[in-house]
Amino acid sequence: MQGLGFGSVAWGISLGLLLGKPLGIFFASWLALRLGLGALPEGVNLKSIVGVGFLAGIGFTMALFIAGLAFEGEMLDQAKVGVLSASLVAGLVGVLLVRASLDRSEA
Repeated sequence: MQGLGFGSVAWGISLGLLLGKPLGIFFASWLALRLGLGALPEGVNLKSIVGVGFLAGIGFTMALFIAGLAFEGEMLDQAKVGVLSASLVAGLVGVLLVRASLDRSEA
């Protein structure tokens, strides 16, 4: 994978978008629910929240902007590969999880 531009920078960004965003959104939502700071709307469950967390991993604009400020040359290319590939995977996983969490009786 190194030859495809998928070096350590790409892996780091990919893991941040594919693990960090969904976990952060899920645990922040879970904590807010446990502390009584909010309630899930009707038809929404924690599986939906995980799916939305993955959808938040679609990180084109700001991720590419920050990468452009932080990196140059080959490292910038790796960052772009990481952002684009992670965004694609996050979008697909997010859509599948949200669709799977929908109540089929309402569809």
